[in-house]
Amino acid sequence: MAGGRRGPLLTALLAAWVAAAAAAEAAEGEARPEQAALPEERSLVLPMTASNWTLVMEGEWMLKFYAPWCPSCQQTDSEWETFAKNGEILQISVGKVDVIQEPGLSGRFFVTTLPAFFHAKDGIFRRYRGPGVYEDLQNYILEKKWQSVEPLTGWKSPSSLTMSGMAGLFSISGKIWHLHNYFTVTLGVPAWCSYVFFVVATLIFGLLMGLVLVVISECFSMPLPRHLSEHSGQTLRSEEAHAAEQLQDAEEEKEDSNEEENKDSLVDEEEEKEELGDEDEAEEEEEDGPAAGADEESGAAQDPAPREAREDLGPDVGPDEALDAASEQPPSTDAEVAEDTLRQRRSQHADKGPSA
Repeated sequence: MAGGRRGPLLTALLAAWVAAAAAAEAAEGEARPEQAALPEERSLVLPMTASNWTLVMEGEWMLKFYAPWCPSCQQTDSEWETFAKNGEILQISVGKVDVIQEPGLSGRFFVTTLPAFFHAKDGIFRRYRGPGVYEDLQNYILEKKWQSVEPLTGWKSPSSLTMSGMAGLFSISGKIWHLHNYFTVTLGVPAWCSYVFFVVATLIFGLLMGLVLVVISECFSMPLPRHLSEHSGQTLRSEEAHAAEQLQDAEEEKEDSNEEENKDSLVDEEEEKEELGDEDEAEEEEEDGPAAGADEESGAAQDPAPREAREDLGPDVGPDEALDAASEQPPSTDAEVAEDTLRQRRSQHADKGPSA
């Protein structure tokens, strides 16, 4: 009895399970066509990378620089997608750059704030500083407001050599940042150990680069041949010797000029002294009168020069004329003779004093 009752119960449970499974399969079969009828919406915003960024050099573009963690960038995502959908109507292409994945492009455009928007027209770039709202972006293109904005020219242009170097620096900094995160997050290395590693690596890299530059300079700088180096050394020595000779000649000329000046000054002093002596004698002769004969005789005994002058002039010449003749004789160039003459005349003046 019990076994006969359990059999129909099990059969009913099995039938109910089979029916439920069939209903579930039917429901899944109905849902799949609906999901297939709704394809996933494709984004019209073109992601820009270091390999395809040169596309913005042709045509008209609008670029957005963003970061996934930036709240302001997330708020403008829907507006940017709407703007990209109408890009065909506005005849403009729309792109975006992830600064975390593409640090080189952020350095090329020198992006310092997020989000950042740029307008490009045939390779001429301008910074868009308005809000990232669809209406403002649309008016910026339709009304050509970008014409009133000063373009990025010269070294600020993303296509310039300077900004290309900036892109390389930003790329290196991005790689270093990723490597630091790998050390600290993935490997669990302390942050200070990572910093020490980068400092040591920087020093070693700098030394290696210095060594490479020295080697390159040695390779490109050709040494002078031996005979040329000897010739240059001889030329240098001859120039030094010539300069020394010129300096010595200049010193000798200076000494000669000083000696001549000293001689001229000495002769001038002697002449002045003789003139003063002659004037004093003339004045004393005029004052003394009769006593002049006796004084002249005593002076003749001490000073042979006036006597010789009188003998040359003749016996009839007076003492005054003889004295004038003696004073008219040219002074001796010898300093000692001039000094002796001065001493004799001073002694004559001393003798004349008491007699007067």
